[in-house]
Amino acid sequence: MLTTAAEPPVAADFSDTPVWLSLVKALLLFVYLLLSVLLMIWFERRMIGRMQQRPGPNRVGPFGLLQSLADGMKSMLKEDVRPKAADALIFTLAPVIFASAAFISFAIVPLGGEVEMFGHTTPLQLTDLPVAALLVLAVAGIAAYGIVLGGWSAGSTYPLLGGLRATAQIISYEIAMGLALVAVFMYAGSMSTSEIVAAQSDLWYIIPACVSFVLYVITMVGETNRLPFDLAEGEGELVGGYFTEYSGMRFAMFFLGEYVNMFTVSALATTFFLGGWQAPPGIAAIGDGMLNTGWWGLLWFTLKMWLFMWGFVWLRGTLLRTRYDQFMRFGWKFLMPVAVAWVIAVAFIRGADAGFFGDSTVDLFGRAFPISSLVIVGVLAVLVLGSTWIWETRVEKQAQAAEGAAQVPEEIDPFVGGHPVPPLPGQRLRESPRGGTAIETKPASTDETSAPLTHEEEQHRG
Repeated sequence: MLTTAAEPPVAADFSDTPVWLSLVKALLLFVYLLLSVLLMIWFERRMIGRMQQRPGPNRVGPFGLLQSLADGMKSMLKEDVRPKAADALIFTLAPVIFASAAFISFAIVPLGGEVEMFGHTTPLQLTDLPVAALLVLAVAGIAAYGIVLGGWSAGSTYPLLGGLRATAQIISYEIAMGLALVAVFMYAGSMSTSEIVAAQSDLWYIIPACVSFVLYVITMVGETNRLPFDLAEGEGELVGGYFTEYSGMRFAMFFLGEYVNMFTVSALATTFFLGGWQAPPGIAAIGDGMLNTGWWGLLWFTLKMWLFMWGFVWLRGTLLRTRYDQFMRFGWKFLMPVAVAWVIAVAFIRGADAGFFGDSTVDLFGRAFPISSLVIVGVLAVLVLGSTWIWETRVEKQAQAAEGAAQVPEEIDPFVGGHPVPPLPGQRLRESPRGGTAIETKPASTDETSAPLTHEEEQHRG
């Protein structure tokens, strides 16, 4: 059965963890993330290369494994240019804030169970709090400061626009992300990450909170500014976005923070929905649970986290960038209402599990589920499908209306406005009353009473 308030999950025990051991774990966590980022950069470039039928990095080191390290050294040795109009202090502080916030969020993620380190029994986790999940959302809000300050301090137009766009995007999708996690808190009865993992020892929350999982996966892609939602870095619109003016180590800090943030949201998805460091059900039963204890948890956690990292690469290699107005409308008008409706439904489901709506159950997959819960889930599924159909129909009608309003005229005058414009596909030039290729034009003014063009003016424009 799912963990209820009567059976509180077990929190991590840090009683045998001295301060110096916490510092050692912090150093190991820092090295773990740095190595993961270096490997992820190489992995992404290789996989995108395969998807685009090109080799990718394959010169520096075996299979190009040292290419990421070489790029990092190049960033350290490059000239660090700062615009003349930039605010020197804020221009340097912004990437530091952004990168630091990404590392801080990882501090509350349990990478494994209790392990032996230097003669002490300690959880493979830096720290934990009763409201650890809220700490992650708060730190993500602080990271938005690094982005908007980086765009503002550059003293340039495009970085400012990119910073404002990225900040609005992050804040908007954090709301839907927080609402998606509320269902997990209700199932676990806690906001402590270690307790949430312990509560999934019997059933991972990806099954009972499947809607929350889908919402979280969508919002975590928008939160990290990755394709198809990398609108803060739209090269065709904003050059490079909020870090257009950055170079050298300052740019590398933004680059590092973005990838660490990808690992952070993937680790949280693993913690909240995939049982955290616990082994998959089939493997967990091997050897009386021997593969589900100690340092084995770090292996299972890393594998689950890299599944999401592969998803990031897959999305980048297959999907196109969306328009900013489409992206924000999708977040505010679809994701948030669905998240709120799901939270209300989970409240009813939890009440049904507690027996408030009757004790009749049905056996599914070897588990007893209250009939009322299944009814609520069925009704909710119908509502979600109906809402999705209405949403798609509305968007399609709006697109058709916009297409109808922007109909290309069949006949054009290429010299209207004084600048010759070639015809588009499906258009034809207006025929001259004298025949041939000459075109009778009007002056730029829309006044119908204006004097006609002289023969010399017609020859000049023709």
